[in-house]
Amino acid sequence: MNRTATVLLTALAPASWGTTYAVTTEFLPPDRPLFTALLRALPAGLLLLGITRVLPKGIWWGRAAVLGALNIGAFFPLLFLSAYRLPGGMAAVVGSAGPLFVVGLSALLLGQRPTARSVVTGIVAASGVSLVVLKAAGALDALGVAAAVASTASMSAGTVLTKRWGRPDGVGPLALTGWQLTAGGLLIAPLALLVEGAPPALDGPAIGGYLYLALANTAVGYWLWFRGIGRLSATQVTFLGPLSPLTAALVGWAALGQSLTPLQLAGMALAFGATVAGQLGRPGQPPAGAAPVRTFSFRERNARKDSMDVTGPALRR
Repeated sequence: MNRTATVLLTALAPASWGTTYAVTTEFLPPDRPLFTALLRALPAGLLLLGITRVLPKGIWWGRAAVLGALNIGAFFPLLFLSAYRLPGGMAAVVGSAGPLFVVGLSALLLGQRPTARSVVTGIVAASGVSLVVLKAAGALDALGVAAAVASTASMSAGTVLTKRWGRPDGVGPLALTGWQLTAGGLLIAPLALLVEGAPPALDGPAIGGYLYLALANTAVGYWLWFRGIGRLSATQVTFLGPLSPLTAALVGWAALGQSLTPLQLAGMALAFGATVAGQLGRPGQPPAGAAPVRTFSFRERNARKDSMDVTGPALRR
């Protein structure tokens, strides 16, 4: 598959995540963010495990747990906490700084030197998103800001580590997605029970909403996301992230009757332009001194713990 098709398919993931707000507010029980996060992650993860029938082996039990915690188990609760405590889309603004987090983490963990273009493009993307979602508000909640920053850092670290570790030999992105969703869901389950108590009663629209979130929004969405990480650079993938708040704004306008001001339209143009610019680098370009590409079996990878991404350059620190 050519690179353009890979980018477009990967872009479907953040676009689908942008529908989460409308589905949650229109169909799901109110004030149940952890229960919603649980039903998004765990059923989808178990479904993918049932389809692939592949479990982690050796070191990948630990890696799947770490990736599941970063990309799902910690990210979902922190994201919802920030959304509930911050006004006017501020959580989305902090989240749109994800490309800048990934640029920095890629330099530390992947040996990819940041470029001026990637930094400027990240700033433009965050600025565009802020014009779309940010509204006038009073003083910011310190806990909400901390949760927003932590959720962005968690997802960014998960993206970079997913790129660094790659996948075991013979394991596809569908199985890797199932591992992470299951691990993340199991992490969320006791927290949801402790904080929110017993599950609420569900009517037909709520059941339909949860099915959509678990299947299309999460199982398919995260499969496309992790598949894209395996074929593109971590920076290119994360520059697709601003499509999520842009999609949310478009859904709000088209389906919920929310208006878009000229300033918001200008912000959408800026953020979308930055998203496109973020795809202009060469995919999978190894940094200077990188070792040749090679894949490793479970046994070889356990014996060589410094081996790196099997879907990209095999780097050594």
